[in-house]
Amino acid sequence: MLEIFSSADAWIALLTLTFLEIILGIDNIVFISIAAGKLPKDQQKKATNLGLLMAMVQRIILLLGVSFLVGLKEPFYTINTSWLEVGISWQGIILFFGGLFLLYKSTSEIHEKIDEPGEEEEELKAKKITSLPKAIMQIVLIDFIFSIDSILTAVGMTNGIGTHENHSLILMIIAVVISICVMMLFANSIREFISKHPSMQLLALSFLILIGFMLITEAAHLSGTVLFGKSIGAIPKGYLYFAIAFSLLVEFLNMKLKKNSTKNK
Repeated sequence: MLEIFSSADAWIALLTLTFLEIILGIDNIVFISIAAGKLPKDQQKKATNLGLLMAMVQRIILLLGVSFLVGLKEPFYTINTSWLEVGISWQGIILFFGGLFLLYKSTSEIHEKIDEPGEEEEELKAKKITSLPKAIMQIVLIDFIFSIDSILTAVGMTNGIGTHENHSLILMIIAVVISICVMMLFANSIREFISKHPSMQLLALSFLILIGFMLITEAAHLSGTVLFGKSIGAIPKGYLYFAIAFSLLVEFLNMKLKKNSTKNK
């Protein structure tokens, strides 16, 4: 096993994969913060850590069955009409319904936070209380959707590294374990920060809407969808992450401005 790390390519691949998993894990942390935030305070940290641990186990299982994941890309049914062409695959279906779930979950949360200010406080508190298993199930479900894309990307990046067929798999598993450990270090702090700042909660939910829309368009792109003679392309992830980073920067500046204004009064 140690012979893998005698190659500089293996170290570069490991660092790149770990960085990729952490970046893609930002989506997970945002969703975990929203899902765990609906639990009683004494269960929120437990839900976050359990959700991430189960996500790690799930990703390792998916990596062990990577040939199954690769098979999900192949279309099993083709629609070819005068206005629509699409090759339906299991990967496309999972991404499409995952995107719809994120859109539904995010819009319903925004509706609860903004459009129901007249309800009694007790009713709102009752709505926020959910079960720990239900919150963890939602976290694992969303992680499964995000995992498919990142794992297939990782397979392509590690292809040809090492002389043994298991070398690439070992690198990917190590990268997943490291990335989940890093996320566990910061996930609870991020969740607490989001829960303390209502504007950040709405911003996080808006991010999930963007990510949901991105998953739907990616599902259409991977399925080779042609609608009225126009191919549907994927939204570059770099654009999405830049928009998220820029929005966060503006929000942090706004929070600092408000804090300074309060001090000067």
